[in-house]
Amino acid sequence: METLTVELKERSYPIFIGTDILGQAELIRPYIHGNQVMIVTNETIAPLYLEPCKAALSDFQVESVILPDGEQYKNLDTLNSIFDALLIHRFNRHATLVALGGGVIGDITGFAASAYQRGIPFIQIPTTLLAQVDSSVGGKTAVNHPLGKNMIGAFYQPQCVIADTNTLDTLEDRQLKSGIAEVIKYGLINDYEFFSWLEANMDKLLQRDHDAFTYAVKRSCQDKADIVAMDETEQGVRALLNLGHTFGHAIETGMGYGQWLHGESVATGICMAAHLSALNGDLGQKEVKRIQQIIKNAQLPTESPPELSSSKMLSLMSVDKKNVDSGIRLILLKAIGHAVLSDDYRTDDLQATLNYYCKS
Repeated sequence: METLTVELKERSYPIFIGTDILGQAELIRPYIHGNQVMIVTNETIAPLYLEPCKAALSDFQVESVILPDGEQYKNLDTLNSIFDALLIHRFNRHATLVALGGGVIGDITGFAASAYQRGIPFIQIPTTLLAQVDSSVGGKTAVNHPLGKNMIGAFYQPQCVIADTNTLDTLEDRQLKSGIAEVIKYGLINDYEFFSWLEANMDKLLQRDHDAFTYAVKRSCQDKADIVAMDETEQGVRALLNLGHTFGHAIETGMGYGQWLHGESVATGICMAAHLSALNGDLGQKEVKRIQQIIKNAQLPTESPPELSSSKMLSLMSVDKKNVDSGIRLILLKAIGHAVLSDDYRTDDLQATLNYYCKS
């Protein structure tokens, strides 16, 4: 087992990465300080991992709430069902929530924890690659709104993260590839060596090689933990973690939540960001082709859905948390391994990128 730490002074917490650790009581129990535990999971994960998780918590009063599975359920109505369960079982402010599932479960459970009785502890047990390498680390919690993804939420850190790479064995191929998009992102923004490793080892990840998974999860979590430690609430450098996300969130929202997976949308968004970076004179065509090729090798989309027009994309991109009064702020690339937060691009070049990718 590998252990990393997200360094946030009094709110620092460990990330445990390994195999067969989901049901290890000695990992989770030190981070539960009351007697009440509510496990939040979904209909897909519950039959696989709910009972082992409960067994590790046998000394506590354990209840569970099982949500429907899918990005389309990451909303205020579903959030309220968690509050209903907490209140029905009379959970107090010393209770702990446990998020057992992918990014949707982690985001919505963390947001519920941040708000219930003005804040109770929660623990992340991510079961998808995307959640293990990205959404479970850093304390971003949120639900979606019909007009924009993750627009209602809070920064709220977990007590610990337990990433059992064995759970990736039961992950469907499409979800696995979706998670790889976020892994690629880390190499692009500030870790050229990792990007090169991914170019050489993509087949191993697609074949679910456990050693490759463990390395990719650890490297991604370390890259993210380092950035979060510098900028917890995304006032500066942390925004770089959103490479491809402004384009990607527009695709997710425009297509309807759940139609395109988050990683699929981000993969296309990364290609769009690279294209705009090249038009901006910062990224060479050779690097653009490398970026497109690694995304193709991960069997992820490199083109936006034909249903979305450039005008629709632009409208959706205007609803983004990074935006400022002067307009849309984007994460662009100076080189592979060097991302920047920028509104210093020509609007004509942004329009040209959208026209190139949005064929309708």
